[in-house]
Amino acid sequence: MALFDLPLDELRDYRSASTEPEDFDAFWAKTLQEAREHDLDARFEPVETHLKTVKVHDVTFAGFGGHPVKGWLIVPAWANEPRPTVVEFIGYGGGRGLPHTHLLWASAGFAHFVMDTRGQGSAWGGGGDTPDPVGGAPAFPGFMTRGIDAPENYYYRRVYTDAVRAVEAARSHPLADASRTAVLGSSQGGGISIAVGGLVPDLAAVAPDVPFLCDFPRSTTVTDRDPYREIGKYLKTHRGRAEDVGRTLAYFDGVHFAARGRAPALFSAGLEDQTCPPSTVFAAFNAWGQDDKRIEVYEFNDHEGGGPFQEAVKLEWVQKYL
Repeated sequence: MALFDLPLDELRDYRSASTEPEDFDAFWAKTLQEAREHDLDARFEPVETHLKTVKVHDVTFAGFGGHPVKGWLIVPAWANEPRPTVVEFIGYGGGRGLPHTHLLWASAGFAHFVMDTRGQGSAWGGGGDTPDPVGGAPAFPGFMTRGIDAPENYYYRRVYTDAVRAVEAARSHPLADASRTAVLGSSQGGGISIAVGGLVPDLAAVAPDVPFLCDFPRSTTVTDRDPYREIGKYLKTHRGRAEDVGRTLAYFDGVHFAARGRAPALFSAGLEDQTCPPSTVFAAFNAWGQDDKRIEVYEFNDHEGGGPFQEAVKLEWVQKYL
């Protein structure tokens, strides 16, 4: 697919038309307060993986509603004091997978916390282990319209809350340096990292790659590729519900979380990306509240973005802040 979105010079100035709900901050403050009424109960069980350079812990912590959420904590085998910490969120449909697929950050000397995504983990990778016990109103197959009838019921309210609690769980481990914590991820993981960047004020760095879940007014109309298209397919059946759906999605739009971002940020975008169109990525980047921000642009790449090249950029960049 050749370039289909706005030209790069227009992307650099693009602003989303997404309208922030008046009670956005109150909604999220109440959501996190309710989650914290449950003991975090972070448990770290050593796992034998036959890996010699890292140690792995199977993690369980209480996320939204006190529901158990899984993860991995992977640390350098030689670590005996707190390490700078990277918390990673996973792309759409994937789960935490297997520990040996997450070696980059621990190999660079970081404590690496990988959060499983509730209800996901069966579309690619090595699987997931966290159920989503919450039911909901009728939805189109996938995760984008689960509970979309109201902000209180929406699937990503649970996921974003899990992610904030994942940072808290990671920081609770004695080998994690809470003062040097970054969050990152690609696609859905990038969108989650933007949300966490807006909800956790004392992060050291945020690095979302080709982030999903941004600029819903544009993303739901400019591309016909899933997962955004799930919303259009839902509305194709549920005629007349567009205004209600837009109201729900506004509470979860990365653009509004980005405006609250206080940490240095490194974004990336692919100009041929039809899954997360570059204008929606730039909408979040341009809204990011910290002046210390940068975006890597990959002109001829689709949703794979920079791939291993971006990993190398990110590895160098993160070490400057952690």
